[in-house]
Amino acid sequence: MEKTATEQRREGLWSAFAAYLIWGFLPLYLILVRTVPAFEFVAWRIIWTLPLCLLIVAFRKQGPDLRLALANRRLLAWLLLSSFLIAVNWVVYIWAIQQNYIYAASLGYYINPLVNVLLGTLILGERLSRLQWAAVGLAAIGVSLLLGGALTTLWISLTLALSFGTYGLVRKQVPVGSLPGLTIESAILLLPSTAVAVWFGQTQGSSITASPGLGLAIMLGGVLTAVPLLLFALAARRLPYSTLGFIQFLAPSIVFILGLTVFGEELKPVQAACFACIWAAAGLFIYDLVSRSRAASAASRLRETGR
Repeated sequence: MEKTATEQRREGLWSAFAAYLIWGFLPLYLILVRTVPAFEFVAWRIIWTLPLCLLIVAFRKQGPDLRLALANRRLLAWLLLSSFLIAVNWVVYIWAIQQNYIYAASLGYYINPLVNVLLGTLILGERLSRLQWAAVGLAAIGVSLLLGGALTTLWISLTLALSFGTYGLVRKQVPVGSLPGLTIESAILLLPSTAVAVWFGQTQGSSITASPGLGLAIMLGGVLTAVPLLLFALAARRLPYSTLGFIQFLAPSIVFILGLTVFGEELKPVQAACFACIWAAAGLFIYDLVSRSRAASAASRLRETGR
């Protein structure tokens, strides 16, 4: 039985919230693997993601879907692009956390909704209300403040925002399920990841064999990679892209709090001002979404009572 649009939207919302909760608390996990170089860790992350995806494919009997996707050259070309984008995103994010640039990483995912909104408007033809455009303007002001006071780490924030925003757009447009898509992305990245892992093993010593505890922590990266990305890909196909972008404020808010409490990073005044602008933007956008949802529900009840 095919799900209704309301059921699909609800499923998308729950998937988005779950994905962003996992990503929000991910820096706590990265403390466990802080000694592993970012490139090597991402390589192992991909290596352990692929077998997990294949196991889930077998369990859910999605082998035919996977084979159908593999036979589509145009789809594979798009997934090659999405693979590159997510790999860049992972390397930059993990490196930033390892170097204690927690706020720069957090800001990247605060900027990301702005990128999502603009991509949704310019490419997908989604329309924004006046309040939503005001939210975009406030977020843009917040980002512009960083040009003067946090220029040295702005590249981190912009790289994270642009890479993940474009990744989400590609996955939304590609006609492939979340699980087959992630499986193919992991397979595309397997060869370069294996080469990176072997290079580190021969030149610096493999981190995965350094100690049993560290090895298990690295293997856990496969689960923490696959699960939120599957949830995100599902949400991206169920929700308007602009809506998905602003739900994402959940993850960087958690990262911001972790930066203050766990990592103890100093918050610069210009960063605080930027956060204030973007929080105000998020508040405007969420207020507008809630108001529109209530108005739509009221209109639906009026139509039903008028029959």
